[in-house]
Amino acid sequence: LPEVLVRLRSLFDLDAHPDQIAEHLRSDPKIGSTVRRIPGLRIPGAFDAFEIAIRAVVGQQVSVRAASTMMHRLVERLGVPLENPVEGLSLTTPSAEILAKATTEDLSGLGLTGRRIETLRALAQAVACREIDLTPGIAPEQLIPRLCQIPGIGDWTAQYLAMRALSWPDAFASGDLILRRLLGGGSARQALQHAEAWRPWRAYGALYTWQTANL
Repeated sequence: LPEVLVRLRSLFDLDAHPDQIAEHLRSDPKIGSTVRRIPGLRIPGAFDAFEIAIRAVVGQQVSVRAASTMMHRLVERLGVPLENPVEGLSLTTPSAEILAKATTEDLSGLGLTGRRIETLRALAQAVACREIDLTPGIAPEQLIPRLCQIPGIGDWTAQYLAMRALSWPDAFASGDLILRRLLGGGSARQALQHAEAWRPWRAYGALYTWQTANL
């Protein structure tokens, strides 16, 4: 039960202090009005960090709908059956150990490109061998460079995982298209410069930027 509670707190970002974050961000000329309009945004965390890592890789350069479809196919093929399934939930996402042993043939026909398959396998092998630790509490400064050493994983995916899996409040994917467009006029460097004033809450600033784009 204690482990479940820890995971739930991470999943719903219950350790955040939205009032302090809002106070820090509400004066920003780009997102201030959104902060005042939608107060209390929290970082969507992860109950299982490796599952979020898989989803991040599967979702690279495709729509959310397409990523969900491919993730569903992956779980159907390699997922572990629950001993006591319930309606709508009968399989769990394959672990790093299972995915590390998967062959190219096991992962073909899911809609994934060959390069994406190799990225998934390399990530799974690194996690299974404890070369990469996705446990909350790990220093993001250690995790991000290690993730970027895996072919197919760049700064965007690494920063996204630092935000979702590690609940790092200062994660910021400067290469994100929306962040570049709204904060830097298309430049990742300018977006990074603009977000400097958000520290140590850049991840929340990114959430509010994405919300601003949807208003």
